[in-house]
Amino acid sequence: MTRQTGLILTIVSAILCGCPGLFSCFWGLIASVVSFMPNADIDIGGSSDPMAALAAGAGAICLGFIFVAIPVALWFFTVRGKSA
Repeated sequence: MTRQTGLILTIVSAILCGCPGLFSCFWGLIASVVSFMPNADIDIGGSSDPMAALAAGAGAICLGFIFVAIPVALWFFTVRGKSA
């Protein structure tokens, strides 16, 4: 695989995996913080339990980190180590 192909694959994976991963991390952070707020209007899958919001937020953060790691790993293995 050439350096240019690796760079194109890294950019495409950053758009398709990295951006949704960052949005997932941000949403998970917001859901986790809201779960600690008193009198917050929580509706996670029909549940108003703050633990449901905390669990959904923590899961979203973990999934987001995995999605962000995909373009980083792709860049590391395809572009970084090759000489021009």
